[in-house]
Amino acid sequence: MSTPPPEVMVSRDGRVATVEFNRPEAMNAVDAPMRHGLLTVFDELARSAEVGAVVLTGAGKGFCAGADLKKAAANPDKSLRRLARSLVHEYQPLFECITRMDKPVIAAVNGGAVGIGMSLALPCDFLVMADNGFLLSPFVSIGLIPDGGAAWFLTRRIGYGRALEVLTDGQKLGAARSLELGIANRVAPPEALLATAQKWAAELAARAPTALALTKRIARLSMSMTLSDALTLEAELQSVCANTEDAREAISAFSEKRAPRFTGR
Repeated sequence: MSTPPPEVMVSRDGRVATVEFNRPEAMNAVDAPMRHGLLTVFDELARSAEVGAVVLTGAGKGFCAGADLKKAAANPDKSLRRLARSLVHEYQPLFECITRMDKPVIAAVNGGAVGIGMSLALPCDFLVMADNGFLLSPFVSIGLIPDGGAAWFLTRRIGYGRALEVLTDGQKLGAARSLELGIANRVAPPEALLATAQKWAAELAARAPTALALTKRIARLSMSMTLSDALTLEAELQSVCANTEDAREAISAFSEKRAPRFTGR
């Protein structure tokens, strides 16, 4: 794997990769090197056969405080002009990589996920939040719309009415409320957050890679498909799984009353 910039840290434990925003002095506010580094890192992880699941988190006390407004304030006109370009050419490929990669991604939200930080958490397949963590999309209050796909992802998680209320009111969603709404999957104490997310990732990475990948794919695609189309795709993907060595190994393991040994073939 290529060496990422210092703003992005990557570590591996078995088949689990942990990606960490690494600007704790700025509450992990996103600057250009971080944006570029994240896209490169996720692109490489998506293609790595040695990685079965990914955890995304932030160094220090916060997940991500959003875009680096201190740098933007130095030249606001120029920063606003570059905003659309950055969304299309940097964030969009990153979010599409996270959603399309054939392995689960867990956001371990420590502290605040604000603005584009919230948008970086929402594309992940699962959210584990520290009990003092929160999500916040304050765009309307600063004369902008929620970006980074926040409206698209949030609407699909909690429905139009609730998503619009959260986004227009700029509601601060704590961990308990996020869990209640169905945005977060699990909540953990801050000191146990990363371990909780990594343990879950390891459990996922231990499953049959093809079945795991295609389960993610059909779940994502089903959100925009008719039932008939979804059932047709399901039959096609089930045929792919049924022809793998892992499926035969699972049947043998069941009959022999042992844990299966998956190889990804």
